[in-house]
Amino acid sequence: MLSRVAENLYWSARNLERAENTARLVNVNAHLLLDLPKGIAPGWAPLIAITGGEDLYHELYAEHDERSVVRFLVADRRNPGSILSSLAAARENARTIRDVMPREVWEAINELHLDAKADEQAGLSKRGRHTYLTGVIRGAQSISGMVMGTMNHNAGYEFMRIGRLLERADMTTRIVDVRSANLLPEETSGLRPFENIQWMSVLKSLTAYQMYRQKMQVRVRRVDTLRFLIQDDEFPRSLYRCIVQLGRGLARLPRNEAPRRALGRLQRSVPGADMAALSQVGLHEFIDQLQVGLAALHDEISRTYFLVQSRAEQRQAS
Repeated sequence: MLSRVAENLYWSARNLERAENTARLVNVNAHLLLDLPKGIAPGWAPLIAITGGEDLYHELYAEHDERSVVRFLVADRRNPGSILSSLAAARENARTIRDVMPREVWEAINELHLDAKADEQAGLSKRGRHTYLTGVIRGAQSISGMVMGTMNHNAGYEFMRIGRLLERADMTTRIVDVRSANLLPEETSGLRPFENIQWMSVLKSLTAYQMYRQKMQVRVRRVDTLRFLIQDDEFPRSLYRCIVQLGRGLARLPRNEAPRRALGRLQRSVPGADMAALSQVGLHEFIDQLQVGLAALHDEISRTYFLVQSRAEQRQAS
């Protein structure tokens, strides 16, 4: 397989996953603001922190008001992480290599992009936002299911799966880090009843609330939520589950020694971490280490599989 094809498959899946995750974040935040008292409601600024777009946002917008943040995350083409930008990138990735994926998958990606673009104004309005974002989420999940059920489970399929899992793991760590720090300040001890709502919103941002209740069988609490989202070996969006599945995908690819070494460092650090012993500062430092590890894994995958062709072309040119 050409490195260009592998890279486009990888990024097509990452961009689809990014669009789905961003849609879920915006949707959940709107509902959260209705549940918390106005004085401690987090507002919209944490969503920019979660997606890592603070610097660009500050260049483009003056305030973190609802209208500006929603536009930035949903439809601003200047933001490469917005829903429309992510879907456009996924479509372009797929367009250039559509002969290696089922025709139905390419058509579904193209249709999702066109529908999201055509209904952009509905996504920006309060009345139409929920339906719009739900459509993006269901469309992305439908494509993931279509890939799993119709594409040959060969190297191309593994690159798509690895891209989706790496993006998912990254978003899980970002949501836990920012949401746990910003939703309810520790000094508001008189408002502890709202802590339950805080952690419910963390779970709902990852569509994890019902599965948490089924698996943990306890009320929503900080330590149990952290264990479920970071260390659970069954929930599809938990960090550890993503890491395990990444290992299985890499095992099916050639020349996987360097990526698997990078992944091994993550695999050793996650299961044994004591969530109950981590203060908020300790949790932030722990998640920082995990995000560095995920970035290192992406770099190794890129160096191993995606830069081969460009290096060969450089040698030929010289």
